[in-house]
Amino acid sequence: MSNAISPRPRAIGVVKRHFVIVASQFNAAHVQGLVDHLVAELRLLIPSVTTTLFQVPGAFEIPVVAREVASQKRGDAIIAVGVIMKGETDHAKNLSHSVTDALQRIAVSQGIPVINVVLSFDNESQARARCLEDEINRGTEAARAAVEIANVMSKLRNK
Repeated sequence: MSNAISPRPRAIGVVKRHFVIVASQFNAAHVQGLVDHLVAELRLLIPSVTTTLFQVPGAFEIPVVAREVASQKRGDAIIAVGVIMKGETDHAKNLSHSVTDALQRIAVSQGIPVINVVLSFDNESQARARCLEDEINRGTEAARAAVEIANVMSKLRNK
């Protein structure tokens, strides 16, 4: 992961976009920081943007809700948000791989972009820098990626 946030995508006219956020309630302060930055950036990029937020107990529950949202074609992209903190066992690593694999399968099988912001951290300092602070906030980065891929998919589907 780089320490820089991707550049802002350029706006394509006045476009209505809807993004669905599926966010874990576990590690709530860090997840809320990501969601706050994500929504603020979406509103900056597309002032008329709408979002729907679904909260789930933990990262493991994100894919099942993302799959349901995808099957209903409810948005231009799904943004999965969670924070996994490394512990003394391999649980965090296994959980991270499982969630990542499931989200990718959902995106490919359902044909809807899924932005994966289910982040794994070794310590509180890493989580704070990427979830709560502004310089390398992954919520901001996710918003930019969501807008960018929604633009690409829109171009593909309108031709």
